Amino acid sequence: MGRMEFLKMKTDGVNEELLESDLNELATAARKLAKHAVSLGGVGIGTSILKWLATIAAIYLLILDRTNWRTNMLTSLLVPYIFFSLPAVVFSFLRGQVGRWIAFIAVILRLFFPRHFPDWLEMPGSLILILVVAPSFFASTLRDGIVGIIICLIIGAYLLQEHIRASGGFRNSFTQSHGISNTLGIIVLLVYPLWRLVLRMETLHRCR
Repeated sequence: MGRMEFLKMKTDGVNEELLESDLNELATAARKLAKHAVSLGGVGIGTSILKWLATIAAIYLLILDRTNWRTNMLTSLLVPYIFFSLPAVVFSFLRGQVGRWIAFIAVILRLFFPRHFPDWLEMPGSLILILVVAPSFFASTLRDGIVGIIICLIIGAYLLQEHIRASGGFRNSFTQSHGISNTLGIIVLLVYPLWRLVLRMETLHRCR
């Protein structure tokens, strides 16, 4: 029994070391890519593409979790992630009259017709409600600043760590049901804020 516990602790330690090594390599690659992008130009286009990919991946994972991908992870963290990473065009559109009508209808259905309000709509409905009622301090100041980037980075790192741990390792995360799409989606959630953070640090370094 003691030997089994020792082997389990040793395996967990190896997995954590491998995960830390992968994250360090990812950060190094992102830093080099940022330097090349800054020197070659076209940083804005790359950032916009990553932002759209991260938003699509977060929405995909949120819908998947509400339908047929059940997990013990705090996938509700995808709601604030989408809030902070949503492209400005979509954010402004949903924050206007369209979003208000969607939020109004969702609240009415949830209050007076709960049987006609499926469970998988709770998270998207909460997201729309947050988009509509969020104060400008969150919608503008934090969303466009370093705080929003750090929040997205923490959420992405947490979800990737929990997903790898639940799968029994990084390689195993690609072999399970929906493994490739889920793992790649969560990696994108981490790459986007990491990319923006590296770019910001590179910009500050150049300004000195």
